[in-house]
Amino acid sequence: MTDTPATPLSAALPDAAARALYLAVLREGGRVRSAEVGAEDGPALRRLVELGLLVPQLQDAAYSAVDPRAATERIGTEIRRQSARLLVEAEQLPELMGELTRAYDATPKRRSGTAGVRYLTAKEDIRHELELLAQEFPDETMTAQPGGPRPAELLPDSLDRARRVHERGGTVRSLYEASARLDPPTVRFAAEVALLGCTTRILAVPFTRFLVFDRTVAVIPAAPDHTSAAVVDDPAMVSFVVDTFEQLWQRAEGVNWAALAAGSADSPSHQQIARLLAQGLTQRAIATRLGLGERTVAGHIARLREQYDAETLFQLGWQMRGAHDA
Repeated sequence: MTDTPATPLSAALPDAAARALYLAVLREGGRVRSAEVGAEDGPALRRLVELGLLVPQLQDAAYSAVDPRAATERIGTEIRRQSARLLVEAEQLPELMGELTRAYDATPKRRSGTAGVRYLTAKEDIRHELELLAQEFPDETMTAQPGGPRPAELLPDSLDRARRVHERGGTVRSLYEASARLDPPTVRFAAEVALLGCTTRILAVPFTRFLVFDRTVAVIPAAPDHTSAAVVDDPAMVSFVVDTFEQLWQRAEGVNWAALAAGSADSPSHQQIARLLAQGLTQRAIATRLGLGERTVAGHIARLREQYDAETLFQLGWQMRGAHDA
């Protein structure tokens, strides 16, 4: 397949600027002098000449408009020729890719353990397996990602994977810990994938890391430190994991990640603590809800007490409820 790549239909037609220039030439009687064409119309003029809609008259330093039917026939013939070539290449594609497909199928799969379960014991193997599963099962992905903020070094790959899922028409739902919305890189990532149709909620209760692809295969931890994983395709086991995810999803809280990233929603820490104080939560309950240390929450509360001139936590909460109700 060494021929020149096919020209897209949009590239074979005059763009808006070229069409406007052609119509302007017709209004002037079908002929325009070179000196009358402004510099801003140069690209449109060259495009019309390439398409054969304007013919240069070198002796007169002018351009003459010609019947578009001739250009239409010529462009249509070229498009049909390229379409026929592309159809032939499409028919040849399985044969051309056959060697690669057979080699891929012959690659040894790392399988161990009982039927329905495969174990992966290296991080690079786990990442490789997740990439393969995302390609093989592209329609629906469920992810439970505890641990608070997402590792910054993983976010570019995750965003690229989300784009590929979006391009294939798939969906991704993710669960994060509440403290994830306090991390600016994680917030920006969640806002970006939201534009691709991915939904991310936060969950205030502890949960375990796992992923599910197309409700067919689940990947769960095989060790407490997440250094190994089990790939499960037993239908009963996968159904249990899916049910677990759906129950957690119903308990999770939606977040306007775009507003949070833009700074127009709750501030990543100070204002969230203020809001929870106004709701009557204790310092320990706030720390648990947001996934923060009690010392961190205590520091924010100290600044809020100073701001509201409150002597006690009860007085602070009372004043803040009044401020929120005002």
